[in-house]
Amino acid sequence: MDDGNMHHGGMDGMNMSLPSPPPSSSSSSSTNGTTMMMGHNMHSMIHMTFFWGKDALILFNNWPNGDTGMYVLALIIVFIMSLLIELLSRTRFIKPGSNTVASGLVQTLLHVVRVGLAYLVMLALMSFNGGVFLVAVLGHALGFFLCSTAFRKPHHDEPYDLPPISC
Repeated sequence: MDDGNMHHGGMDGMNMSLPSPPPSSSSSSSTNGTTMMMGHNMHSMIHMTFFWGKDALILFNNWPNGDTGMYVLALIIVFIMSLLIELLSRTRFIKPGSNTVASGLVQTLLHVVRVGLAYLVMLALMSFNGGVFLVAVLGHALGFFLCSTAFRKPHHDEPYDLPPISC
């Protein structure tokens, strides 16, 4: 049965066609690779593979928008968020013998902050920008190194406040 939307060219009924672009009207115009529709910019190029350069959208619409200074700021923010994820995972904030309700609330707050930061880093990585990927990995690596036994005495009897995030 062919409903006009399926292509049966060896793909077992999978629809491999791309949707056609919307018809142009008086409210939309195309200028320099960007389509303007009802006051919103829709970029015609969305990266689905790694690319290098400052022309990335990271976390927010139109940011850093090709500005070198803002791109560097975005990289610094992603680096700091990655570093904080590791530091929150491997630092002891709660003293042994603390009130169980208070320590439970602190652990919950730390968990929420860590997971929120991890999701933000993941969303930044979805920009597929090579620089964002590198600073995220370097931030995690530096955070892990700072909390490793190179800078602190190992305390095998004192676990961390939060278990490490498992992949």
